Amino acid sequence: MLLENPPIHLVTESTPQSQLFADYLHRQLECAVSLLTPRMVGRPRGESRQLILLDIDHLEEATLHAWQLRAAELPDAFLAAFNLCDEAQAVELLSSMHLQGIFYRSDSLELICKGLSLLREGKPWLSRSLMARLLEYYRQRQLNVYRPTCGLTQRELEIIGLLGAGASNLEIADRLFVSEHTVKSHLYNIFRKIDVHSRGQAINWTRRHLGAPPPLPERRYPE
Repeated sequence: MLLENPPIHLVTESTPQSQLFADYLHRQLECAVSLLTPRMVGRPRGESRQLILLDIDHLEEATLHAWQLRAAELPDAFLAAFNLCDEAQAVELLSSMHLQGIFYRSDSLELICKGLSLLREGKPWLSRSLMARLLEYYRQRQLNVYRPTCGLTQRELEIIGLLGAGASNLEIADRLFVSEHTVKSHLYNIFRKIDVHSRGQAINWTRRHLGAPPPLPERRYPE
């Protein structure tokens, strides 16, 4: 049965604790589990399908990326990471690495085995809340991509975002706690920078370059 199940390569320092973890995975998942030190990047060979599990506690950034490159060279390898502190660390890691699975220090052994079983079937193991944070991260990064291209400041991006969502000058001023005159001044500079001549053109530019804006939330005033 071991030959039928994709092997797991556990990349961590060789310690009694890591060996116990590898033995546990071997028993629970009924598959071969090899213990590789972080420096053994070239060791995994060309099995048809395999899972590389990276211990974040024992791998530096350069070593992590070396393992990512190694995984990309293998015909059908899945890359995952464990021992992460929290979702913030997971988002930071996922922003620079292509990982199919994330496990936290607080995860139980049973939960880790469940996630590894799905990963070995080619299914991702990421929580819904983590996916939501990732989407928000990439949405913010998309906004920032246009800043050097168009020369828009952060305040101008906020204003044109509200404009694209259908806000009037007065509504923009109210939401950003500035005067309507200030909003008009910003819009003048924005129109000049993005080379448009009307409000409609600016809205079309916003939706074309920054994506469809979210619905404008209702403004709540204190009673």
